[in-house]
Amino acid sequence: MLYQPTIDKLQQLRLSGMAKGLEEQQNENGYERLTFEDRLGLLVDREMTERDNHRLAIRLHKAKLRLTATIEDIDYRHPRNLDKSTMLALASCRWIREHQNCFITGPTGVGKSYIACALAHKACREGYRALYIRASALFDDLILAKADGRYKRLLANYARIDLLVIDDWGLSSLAEDQRHHMHELMEDRYDLRSTLLASQVPVEKWHTIIGDPSRADAILDRLVHNAHKIALKGDSLRKKHPKVQEG
Repeated sequence: MLYQPTIDKLQQLRLSGMAKGLEEQQNENGYERLTFEDRLGLLVDREMTERDNHRLAIRLHKAKLRLTATIEDIDYRHPRNLDKSTMLALASCRWIREHQNCFITGPTGVGKSYIACALAHKACREGYRALYIRASALFDDLILAKADGRYKRLLANYARIDLLVIDDWGLSSLAEDQRHHMHELMEDRYDLRSTLLASQVPVEKWHTIIGDPSRADAILDRLVHNAHKIALKGDSLRKKHPKVQEG
């Protein structure tokens, strides 16, 4: 059999996984002892794996994660009130399937951003669309979109994200336009998508940071009642791992 013309045709058909698998079967020993059905099954499995990896790479690229973080690499040795069983439960992504939220709070340097990115990375691995963005950048984007006519389209884009990670939430009190945008965003996502907020500020102080009592009630009502809470404590991890776990 002439393998190269077949490999070329597989590439033309965009079956690159099968093409790579066929090359392996041609160049490695042992495959000739398998039945046609077994070899074909291996080629199909290789194609599915190739496509899954490609889709994951696209999801991770679109997620724009600030840190290269994974659930498996989270450090539980440092005393910071991080419960491993809680993290394993969140890593199942059931909370995302059920459109629940998650809050990660604690002082600077204890790993809020790392944990948030690790959960977003796991969501991408499970097939969900995720997006990481700092609160200041989120509000800047929404304010600019309001000015140039893209506001509704941008809100619709955010509404489709399965897991929206908003980092550095609550570093300063919200202005009126920011309160309005946050309310609109949470209204679109309520009970439909999951939101993760990472903040140096304890949850009980968010009402004050949002400002207007009525608007604060409306925003927090759409966030708090179904949220998982991780309240980190302790010294900065940067003292031991300067570039490993941040936030």
